[in-house]
Amino acid sequence: MNNTYCVIMAGGIGSRFWPISKSTMPKQFLDIFGTGRTFIQQTYDRLKKICPPENFYVVTSVDYKGFVMSQLPELREEQVLLEPLRRNTAPCIAYASYKIQTINPDANIIVAPSDHYIQQEEIFLEEIRKGLDFVSKNDALLTLGIKPHRPETGYGYIQIESLSPVGSVDNLHKVKTFTEKPNLELAKIFLESGEFFWNSGIFIWSLRSILNAFKSHLSPVSELFEKGYKNKLYGTNDEIPFLNKTYSECQNISIDYGIMEKADNVYVLCSNFGWSDLGSWGSFYENSQKDNQGNVVSGNNVMFYGSENCIVKMPNEKLVVLQGLDGYIVVESEGILLVCRREDEQQIRQFVNDVRMNKGEHYV
Repeated sequence: MNNTYCVIMAGGIGSRFWPISKSTMPKQFLDIFGTGRTFIQQTYDRLKKICPPENFYVVTSVDYKGFVMSQLPELREEQVLLEPLRRNTAPCIAYASYKIQTINPDANIIVAPSDHYIQQEEIFLEEIRKGLDFVSKNDALLTLGIKPHRPETGYGYIQIESLSPVGSVDNLHKVKTFTEKPNLELAKIFLESGEFFWNSGIFIWSLRSILNAFKSHLSPVSELFEKGYKNKLYGTNDEIPFLNKTYSECQNISIDYGIMEKADNVYVLCSNFGWSDLGSWGSFYENSQKDNQGNVVSGNNVMFYGSENCIVKMPNEKLVVLQGLDGYIVVESEGILLVCRREDEQQIRQFVNDVRMNKGEHYV
């Protein structure tokens, strides 16, 4: 039996990519770069080089089952785990872990978000293989940390205990602390210290290690999902009613806050494989090809006059003339037009909330 399993987390809304990404069609199911494959398809394509298709599980909202089944037709219906409510990453991972326990208690698991961008795939896969080897031999919770190349304020950071690696793996370190998104001044200090790495949100661990960690550090969540295992509900007609009740009682908490920041067996592989979480228009700009004026353009009929450093994403049939703009986001999707300064993109979530309140759900 192949003990390598992969859990793809695909339940988010991607509101910072509004208006392209909306609750009715979130960014993980979109081909924003125009590659011919959506984000979730690219994630699956990468990881199936390590994990057999039958060992994949996609955890997503019950509303997105159709998207997953149509975009990943290789998966069986029972490999798509449907969450009735959004409860953040810890319940998502607990659900998948107890489900896998019913099939293979010796599993080693890769947990990956569905919407990340990775430039150097071979390096990434080598790190994943290295990580799987480590967790199969050690009681460890492992994450991938990305060597920062700028003082980024949009990512969380991982601080390592020592610049000296652990054991024989040259880029493996014990984790000292996790830090939330810093301000610019603190981000500069992190960058200069050499002790801090971006938190990729990609995890590797054995099933035993993560279940033990849930029991030790997040027992209320563990106890809820363990009932499904003990009562043999997973994979039966009783699974959906059980999940509806479980999610209604389950706290909303991330795996980072609930477990990774508390456990003492947390390690990080410090890597550099051209990673971005593609969480915002800023990260899209960072990873896109630009014209001579620093503009990122999608659309066949966009004309610039004295405009630079902009993101412009327009339907091909729309003629757009921009004059005198510097550093703006200009995006149209399904009758919604967003014009926003790039430096103020953090306000997009607020825009979405205000639109929902004042104009209605169908716009978001």
